[in-house]
Amino acid sequence: MSIVRYELKDLRLFLAIVQAQNLSAGAAAMHMTASSASYRLKNLEYTVGGELFVRTSKGMTPTPAGEVLARHAKKLLAGVETMHAELSDYSSNLRGSIRVLANSSSLNGFLIPSLARFLIGNTGINVDLKEQESLKISSAIEEGVADIGIGADLEPLPSLERRLYAQDRLVCVAAPEHPLARLSSTAFEEILDHDLVSVQRASSNFLFLSNQARLAGKSMKVRVHVHNFGAALYMVQAGVGVAIVPASIARAATGQGQLIALPMTDPWAERTLHLVLRTEIGDQPALVRQFADILLNDPQVVDARRCQAQELHVS
Repeated sequence: MSIVRYELKDLRLFLAIVQAQNLSAGAAAMHMTASSASYRLKNLEYTVGGELFVRTSKGMTPTPAGEVLARHAKKLLAGVETMHAELSDYSSNLRGSIRVLANSSSLNGFLIPSLARFLIGNTGINVDLKEQESLKISSAIEEGVADIGIGADLEPLPSLERRLYAQDRLVCVAAPEHPLARLSSTAFEEILDHDLVSVQRASSNFLFLSNQARLAGKSMKVRVHVHNFGAALYMVQAGVGVAIVPASIARAATGQGQLIALPMTDPWAERTLHLVLRTEIGDQPALVRQFADILLNDPQVVDARRCQAQELHVS
């Protein structure tokens, strides 16, 4: 039986083309020329034994063989990155590293304080933390892109263990003098009639709200994108516009009377945050499971989970 060898650079290029749906754009993402990328892609197709893309006027889409290769290439490259990180940890006298994906609500409202306490008490462990849309988190964990995912209403895939992390809701934050501040509650479509302050375009919060606006047949009138929720609340207080943020983020500012937090009547505004990790023991290091338990049982998160459950039940 002949041994088939795949170049990691070719696999990375292949995935870049899949994501961009364009050879030139995929090549640019890999800092390669289009001709060099085309040559490498042809060699990869020769190795596979068939075409990997269907080429149309709208771009390049994977063939069935391409879809299979994409699925395995993601897992393979994620494993290589994990191996590299763990070996680097040994050279730096570290004991391990964990990759975490989180949406903006869990990242800013709950995870950061827990993570800070954990890292201070565990100097031999590094955490690679990235923000991601909730919609993409479950599949990313299943594919081995990261070890732990935390987000809203995560898809319950058979290969994943899903556990309740926290409960939160999105609220509309307005300055006391804003017209919306006179209301007891509001709907997203009503909010879209006003100027908005938003976090960055790449944030999971903005991507989620943009999709909801699209489903409502409207657009978001964003006056400014800022780098985090704290800056967004500052802009709202200054009168620039209103913002839609997690209640866990708005609580401090509204508690001081600086801003008004309006409950949103849209069902999707209530966000149940879950933590997911792979159930397969073979490729699930004990460190990852221990870290997941620490996050779930952090006293501050447990208290917040209980308080928020009570607030949602009362309202």
